Order: sequence, then structure tokens, then C-alpha cells
Amino acid sequence: MNKEEFIDRIKEIIKYYSLTSSTFADKIDVPKSSISHLMSGRNKPSLDFVMKITDKFHEVDLYWLLNGEGTFPKNRDKDERTTSQVEQNIQFETSIKEESPAPKIAETPTLFSESKSNDTPTFNEQIPHKVDKSKRLIKVILLYNDGSFDEFNQ
Repeated sequence: MNKEEFIDRIKEIIKYYSLTSSTFADKIDVPKSSISHLMSGRNKPSLDFVMKITDKFHEVDLYWLLNGEGTFPKNRDKDERTTSQVEQNIQFETSIKEESPAPKIAETPTLFSESKSNDTPTFNEQIPHKVDKSKRLIKVILLYNDGSFDEFNQ
């Protein structure tokens, strides 16, 4: 973090909200001398100081404040992007409707797709199998229909 650029970003925040250094200090609940020492370059900002700014001023993005990455206020860029993305989505959906519908592709069953048949054995049913006494069970993996699993190791 470049200290001079950080100070410039603090000044930008103060100017954006039409504050003085003193009222800014009051807003983030720090001593006025902390702002003075920071602005003069005498002190470096603490993590607590930075977090108080981002907690009090929601338009201040943490990465922008620390590194100058992103925009300030952060909602401005997000709103512009969102509007642009909505317009692009509308254009895309319109162009899809104008094209002929794509043929339906049969869904290929996967390990996680739900079974349509009732051939899954229940705990009460016997599953015929041969037991090889020389083999030893070392791991059991239970796969669930939501894609999650449990693993049991011996």
C-alpha cells in the first residue's frame, strides 16, 4: 500500500461526503489527532482505522481504499455494469427468440441424477454377493442426489 496514494483516497472520501477532517474523525469515531497524524504522513493507518471507514461509509470499497483497485463510490460502477448487463441480456434473449428453437437433447443420466426406477435396494433387502475373506473394506463413500457425499475410512 502506497501511503501517499492512501492519503489521497482519504481526501477523496472527505471531499465526496463534504466533510472536514474533524467531522470525518467524528464519523468514524477516531481522535482528530489520528487524522492529522495520518494526513501529515507521521502515522500509518491501522487495520482498525481502515475497517471503521469501510463500516461507516458503505460506498468505500476496501480494495479501492487500500490499493486503489476498483472505483469510488463502489455502487456507481456496479450500477453502470448492471444496467449494461441487463441491456445485453435483453438483446441476447430477443435474438434467441428470433432464431428457430433448438432440438431437445435427451438428458444423459449422470452419477448425480435422480433415479427414475425403483430398483434401488432398501436396507431390509438382501443383496446377493460373494464374500472374499482375503479382502478387507477400507473405504465407504455415500453419494447423495444433491451432489454431496460422506466418506468413511477404516
